[in-house]
Formats: sequence, C-alpha cells, structure tokens
Amino acid sequence: MPCNSSDHSGCDHIVDEGAEMSLYSQIDLNSTTCLNAENEESFNDIFKPWDDRFDTTKVLKSDADEQLIMYIPFTSSVKLKSIALLGLNDDSQPRKLKVYINRQDVDFDTVEGIEPTQEFECLQSCPQGAVPQYLTKVTTFTNIRDITIFVPGNFGADHTVISYIGFKGEYTEINRDPVITNYEIAANPADHKHKFEVKTKNLI
Repeated sequence: MPCNSSDHSGCDHIVDEGAEMSLYSQIDLNSTTCLNAENEESFNDIFKPWDDRFDTTKVLKSDADEQLIMYIPFTSSVKLKSIALLGLNDDSQPRKLKVYINRQDVDFDTVEGIEPTQEFECLQSCPQGAVPQYLTKVTTFTNIRDITIFVPGNFGADHTVISYIGFKGEYTEINRDPVITNYEIAANPADHKHKFEVKTKNLI
C-alpha cells in the first residue's frame, strides 16, 4: 500500500541513497522497447548511472494516455532485489507497477490476462535527495533474462512521466562463446577399397 509515514513501516519499499549492487551496466540497451511512449527513442534516457539519477532534462512520457509497457532485457542472468523509480514528484508519477519476468509476449492486448510476478504501489513523491526502492520477492526474481513493467495509471495527470529507473541485485555472466566439439571419425574400409583393388591388379 502507499505509505506517507516517515518510517515507511509495513511498506514494500525503502528509501535508499546507496549505489551498491547497481545493475545499470547489465541492461541490454540495444534491445529495450516501450509501448505508448510519446518518443520511443527517449526510453533509454531513463536508464542512467547512479550519479545522474536526479537529472530530469531527459524523461520518458506516455503518449495516448497514462499507460506504459516497458520491456528491459539484461545481458546477464540477474537476481533482482529492488526496482528504483523517479518521476517529477507530481500527478504524472506512476501509481502502480506490475512486473513480469522472462516474458516477451506482454502488450496491451495481453497484459490484462497475464498474472504479474509482483505488483508495487508507488509513492507519489519522496524526500529530496532520496530514491524509493521497491523490494522484490528475491526467491522469485532469480535467473532473470528480462523483465516487463506495466504502468496502468498515475495520480491523475493525462500523461505519465518517468525520469529514472534503476535496478539492484546480483548477476552472473552468461558464457556466449561457441562450443567446439571434436569428433574422431573411424576409418571406413569402403573408403580404401579402390586403392586396394588397384594395388592387387598391379601385382598380377
């Protein structure tokens, strides 16, 4: 549930100012997609190094309505521990996140019929200089190759605006080297039949 208390007790998020375990370098920025973005090319602008998390010069804005579907693949196998999200601290902030793991079939035609892996109620605003971290069920969020995030609505604005998304957790490099197998081919007597017959003929 949304939390406005100072201690955030009973919430599924924490306000975390650290950069430990950032998975920014593991995002496959060449393969991300976003549905209903005003400018799809702006999607990757919200994935930023931790030091640039408060930069709002480049943001992601929804187009036709307030909904967004964001697909984020990773270059490694990931254990995801939290998702960080920042907007503009106003009504355009996402109200809820629905997260799906290891699925590439989530779009606006299918999303309502697919059970999310986990849902998060988002903060409309947070203290200056802090970033909400929405905590995952770590036992479920393991061996992740990609996640899809559905934003079904915001706090009342016509469009949703996101300035930063970050991920924290652990990752394991995926071995992409080709596997080379050597086969030992047994000699086939039929392959040498002609030579044997020629040699025998010469001896007659």
